[in-house]
Amino acid sequence: MKIRISWPAGHLTATLDETPTSTALAEALPISASAHTWGEEVYFDTGVSVALEPCAQQVVEPGTVAFWTEGDALALPYGPTPISRGGESRLASPCNVLGSFDGDPRLLATVRDGDPIRVERA
Repeated sequence: MKIRISWPAGHLTATLDETPTSTALAEALPISASAHTWGEEVYFDTGVSVALEPCAQQVVEPGTVAFWTEGDALALPYGPTPISRGGESRLASPCNVLGSFDGDPRLLATVRDGDPIRVERA
């Protein structure tokens, strides 16, 4: 499944794998929320509540689309976070991995805290 994430300064598409979390997210689309930033990560509430999956990861590649179950939020890292070691993308806690961005995830650097953000099927 492909999704499009839009904010005032740009947009990106992402390809999601078939997982229980991506299915639950797809059923809730479209989603509009207020963006938050944490180092080089954008995250926002989805209103979707799911369980942590067995393959959840805390350290992921930049550009990974992850779901933070503790915050019912999409977590979109594009570089290091405040708890990263070196250049890794370390999330606040293990997250369900949903897929990855199709383009350059560094475009997320244009998202500002509080920006309106929208997720819809691409």
